[in-house]
Amino acid sequence: MTADAKWEKLFGMKKRNPESELEQKHCNLGLAIQRITEEVVIKMATEAKKLTGSNNLCLAGGVALNCVANGKLIKERIFQNVFIQPAAGDAGGALGAALAAYHIYHSKERQAVSPDAMQGSYLGPEFSDVDIKLSAKKYNAAFQQYNNFSDVATTTAKHIADGHAVGWFQGRMEFGPRALGNRSILADARNPENQKRVNLAIKFRESFRPFAPVVMEEKTSEWFEANWTDPYMLTVAQVKRKGIPSVTHVDNSARIQTVSKKQNSLYYEVIKEFYHRTNVPVLINTSFNRRGEPIVCTPEDALMCFLGTNMDYLVMAPYVLDKRDMPMR
Repeated sequence: MTADAKWEKLFGMKKRNPESELEQKHCNLGLAIQRITEEVVIKMATEAKKLTGSNNLCLAGGVALNCVANGKLIKERIFQNVFIQPAAGDAGGALGAALAAYHIYHSKERQAVSPDAMQGSYLGPEFSDVDIKLSAKKYNAAFQQYNNFSDVATTTAKHIADGHAVGWFQGRMEFGPRALGNRSILADARNPENQKRVNLAIKFRESFRPFAPVVMEEKTSEWFEANWTDPYMLTVAQVKRKGIPSVTHVDNSARIQTVSKKQNSLYYEVIKEFYHRTNVPVLINTSFNRRGEPIVCTPEDALMCFLGTNMDYLVMAPYVLDKRDMPMR
């Protein structure tokens, strides 16, 4: 019996193919699986607490990327502290293997580090100003260079507040499945049209897909029902205030990312500047890529994605590129 036949026998329906119509039975099945997953996660956590008596819980594995379950687990207050490794899926196994080799093969002591020593999971490659400039020149791309990062942040915030979508490229690439402010597309969460626009015209995917909000860490509890920080975008919380429809899901939830100046100073300054202009400390943050492609890594990747989508500006600090000035459109 084929895998598809087994599926049909088990669930009483044909397997849904990508791009096919989303029917109520598909939604019902998704909800049922999600609720059972949440129930199992909370039961496992309760048992772990009973067995260990620990106040701290560390989660890894692919299920630890289930943001809804994570948010509900934290709200249960079974543990005082919950840490979820940002590359909790298979990719994170490389980090675990390296730590295990350090501890077992080299007989090094295990050292607990608190608070989080990863400080944003920015462990990937970084590119110099020269790399960025050479890539821009390769494509005859005009750019404006700023003398300091404060001006970059101010200019970027202005473009976003004016309704533009901005490709944001800076520093070292993120490690893990989420764009966390170094390889991101940023837009105004206040505009209800941005969910459809960014999905269809930039990401080239279904218009209903929700976007994650990034919020200044100190403003988190004002806008979301979350008394925790989440720099890795791994939890879901209810939205407390109206005015950010493009990051508010149909059930009034959002998959939040909190950001502090210490964690990512330039990214934080953009949101802070946007807040000063709009009184809203929240932006859309989605990964810098098109559907079916990996998140951009190099300046050339960023330029190619920028040219192939309807993004308005590309910021590769300290350079800002305007789509209207690009030779290929």
